[in-house]
Amino acid sequence: MHILIDIVHPADVHFFKHAIRMWREQGYLVSITARRKDIATDLLDRYHFNYIDLGVAGQGLPGLSIELIRRDAKLLWLTRRLRPDVLVSFSGIFVSHVGWLLRIPSVVFTDTEHATLSNGLTFPFASVICTPTCYEGSVPKNKHVVFAGYKELAYTHPKYFAPDPTVLKTFGLQPDENFIIVRLVSWGASHDVGDHGFVDVTDVVERLSPFGRVLITSERELPAELKPYQVSVAPELMHQLLYHARLFIGESATMASESATLGTPAIFVSTSIRGYTNEQESKYDLTYTFSDPDNGQQQGLDKAIEILSDPKAKEKWQAKRDRMLADKIDVTQFIADAVERYNLNH
Repeated sequence: MHILIDIVHPADVHFFKHAIRMWREQGYLVSITARRKDIATDLLDRYHFNYIDLGVAGQGLPGLSIELIRRDAKLLWLTRRLRPDVLVSFSGIFVSHVGWLLRIPSVVFTDTEHATLSNGLTFPFASVICTPTCYEGSVPKNKHVVFAGYKELAYTHPKYFAPDPTVLKTFGLQPDENFIIVRLVSWGASHDVGDHGFVDVTDVVERLSPFGRVLITSERELPAELKPYQVSVAPELMHQLLYHARLFIGESATMASESATLGTPAIFVSTSIRGYTNEQESKYDLTYTFSDPDNGQQQGLDKAIEILSDPKAKEKWQAKRDRMLADKIDVTQFIADAVERYNLNH
């Protein structure tokens, strides 16, 4: 079997990396195409995955519209040449179009309900759409397959992730040192239009600093006064930092979920919401979402301080994580099986 995987976002690399190795161990041919979005190609390089670069991500709706046409054309040409048996992607907008045109099955994974434009351009053309059971959006029933898990468990599950406290030395941290991770995003994706997170990052740092060292990872340029807090993290080390952090607070739903699935208290500040972070809050008390456009930052910081004031919070979160893991499947195995099963059935 020949599988073509299209990587459009850095998180996709983590989502598929163990499945890729699993497929290759079974003797399958796996081709990878990539989109230059943030650190996506850096991750592929660091994990020694060969890939075909199909260009840079567009910015804003005009740029994304132009990219859609150009990238569809490039992927169409390449797919005709490579002749894969099945096309696979997270979000899946490009593979669904190419698969539909060439009558090649496309298996799409998604978990972002409010990506209405992307979903609207993908779902009518995809062959099968896989979502977590907590997904709150609408999917055509004849194409829908659900799984009991979160995309982040494809790489944060204990089967695939092992804590390594020696990594902390890279950042000048001691194994028992309290530190807090703050994440800022670029708000450049199509589903980010009109949304925002923090309104005053300086206030975030000032309120959190008494509880430990604040480390900021950011997709956007920071003002001079916040530069001392910014850290540049090798992509393969980010999850080690999240695991050992005392708390995560940020504008990234993916990183909030990664933190939660690693057993670290997580606070998601964004005017948009997700089904998976909602479930992590309502069912497992692992993640908290604050989406009020005026008071979300203040509410999120109040909750952060409440958690940071509890010396046993980290211990409690590890127990919550264990309860969550008992309910969830091996997501990587599901990915591998779903793609193989769908290809064999068609």
